[in-house]
Amino acid sequence: MTSSTQAYGEPWYWDNRYTNEPGPFDWYQKYITLAPIINLYVPPTQRILIVGCGNSGTFSSPFSEGMVVDGGYTDIVNIDISAVVIEAMKSKYQDIPQLKYMKMDVRNMSDFESESFDAAIDKGTLDSILCGNNSRQNATKMLEEIWRVLKDKGVYVLVTYGSPLYRLRLLRESCSWTIKLHVIEKLASEEKSEQPVWELTKPVPLNDDGTSVEEALGKNPDVHYIYICTKEISANSNTKA
Repeated sequence: MTSSTQAYGEPWYWDNRYTNEPGPFDWYQKYITLAPIINLYVPPTQRILIVGCGNSGTFSSPFSEGMVVDGGYTDIVNIDISAVVIEAMKSKYQDIPQLKYMKMDVRNMSDFESESFDAAIDKGTLDSILCGNNSRQNATKMLEEIWRVLKDKGVYVLVTYGSPLYRLRLLRESCSWTIKLHVIEKLASEEKSEQPVWELTKPVPLNDDGTSVEEALGKNPDVHYIYICTKEISANSNTKA
């Protein structure tokens, strides 16, 4: 019997989920809490790909809508493996031309030309794939495809629960990236209250094996990790653009 997590890479699972749970659901963070870090690395004039877009957001301000309305972004392509959610989002945002929705598997984005996006944003899609069957193989396919569609020096913004001990090796072995790390509290809110574990826009020290992060933040910090992966095209890269 296939568990729900093992089916995370299957279209039928997400079609069923979005049919039975049509209300918006925010994966990890809202746009307003991530805005400082996105604005830092992704200018509003760039062409942006959001992978595994779902229907993320609150009832009043879904993530990609927030990028357009609050952030001034002008060209956002949203993809998801679920035809159900893509059709729902197309209908909902038909009057917002800055938002485009396409049904697509992030592991095979052959409809997109190589080096056609300036940035890609992922809130939970890599994590979902890593919970499914053939997780390592599928995660590598996903990362290679994201790397392919990004322009040279393009940025992949990965928001994940995976600490460097579990994500750095996968990222580095998949493609040629220059990686910076930021963190944000899992329950970050629009109103700043207590002193954060680490300032959002300040990169966390990152050594080769990721142990420096624990030294900076302590053991098991209650944060989401934000990897800023910049595409590097080098002569010895084993991934083709």
